[in-house]
Amino acid sequence: MTLELLDQQLIASIQDGLELTSKPFASIAAQLGISEQKVIHRLKELKDNDTIKRLGVVVRHRELGFKANAMVVWDVPDESVAEIAQRIASFDCVRLCYQRPRRLPEWSYNLFSMIHGKDRESVLQRLADLVELLELQDINHSPLFSTKCFKQRGARYINPDKIISSSISPLSLLPNKQKVSSSTSEEFVLPIVKNHAYG
Repeated sequence: MTLELLDQQLIASIQDGLELTSKPFASIAAQLGISEQKVIHRLKELKDNDTIKRLGVVVRHRELGFKANAMVVWDVPDESVAEIAQRIASFDCVRLCYQRPRRLPEWSYNLFSMIHGKDRESVLQRLADLVELLELQDINHSPLFSTKCFKQRGARYINPDKIISSSISPLSLLPNKQKVSSSTSEEFVLPIVKNHAYG
């Protein structure tokens, strides 16, 4: 698959978020010198052909008073992941739930779910309620609370400075690896997210 120049420009123009205006696509159209209708039509085509997987809202939950956040990691039998993920994701307190590969022998967890709360006690209570109601007492799990808030934004796929006038493969615009630093100062490559179940 290749991305034409207009597609590159459109993706670059939306990846940092839309303007807070009643006509955000008109602003993009004015920047690109095309009609608002063409922007909307082309974005719809990119969504329909799965070039754009989803458009969503990034909620800055801390600004809404939800300052305790736990990524609950679960060691779920592989054959039960899809079913248990759907059940966990059905709870209003769960913001996202997805599967990632295990990293044995150090990391046996294969299901991740995020719970936000106003304080740690409320998050732990929600988790306890979820475990009891879904009868997950036998599933090894652990809440990992956030200790630092990083900038929240959607994924970036195109560097606007690298847009070129010919067709390109989108993979050529991405960095080779996405790395984060762990508490031991070692680098590790983030595992690829395989399946999502959003709550």
